[in-house]
Amino acid sequence: MVLAANIGFSSESVTPVTVPEAAVQEISDQSVLKDIKPTEKSMTIEEYVRGYFSDIPVMAEIAKCESRFRQYDKNGEVLRGEKNTLDRGVMQINEYYHNESSIKLGYDIMTLEGNTAYARYLFEKYGVKPWKSSSKCWSKTTAYSEYQQSKEELAMKS
Repeated sequence: MVLAANIGFSSESVTPVTVPEAAVQEISDQSVLKDIKPTEKSMTIEEYVRGYFSDIPVMAEIAKCESRFRQYDKNGEVLRGEKNTLDRGVMQINEYYHNESSIKLGYDIMTLEGNTAYARYLFEKYGVKPWKSSSKCWSKTTAYSEYQQSKEELAMKS
């Protein structure tokens, strides 16, 4: 027999349950854990994105404009673009153009971590150009003005 307890989750009292060893398996499907609520407040997607792009705040503003800081839709599926359904996730990375490249680099654009990491790769290679279709939204931000100013300063030093 194995004693299973819910340690570190929820402030509610949990009664340990005894499970026959034959029924105990490695949990490979983490979805069975979806209803467990941690005691600490989870980080929001916006907090994650702003933290991840703290060194390039314009990218957080792009995420706000592109997806309103959503990685998933109301059904829990990876967010699809409103105008182009091949745009995916918080940074609206286009599957058609980027899926093969992202996989080769080890990024899964269907996850929050992979989507933002691949967006950083694109930014480092192309700047904000991959998100020009939403520039009417983010180009008015302070973050974009600061990004433009830093680009100009770098150009003057060269």
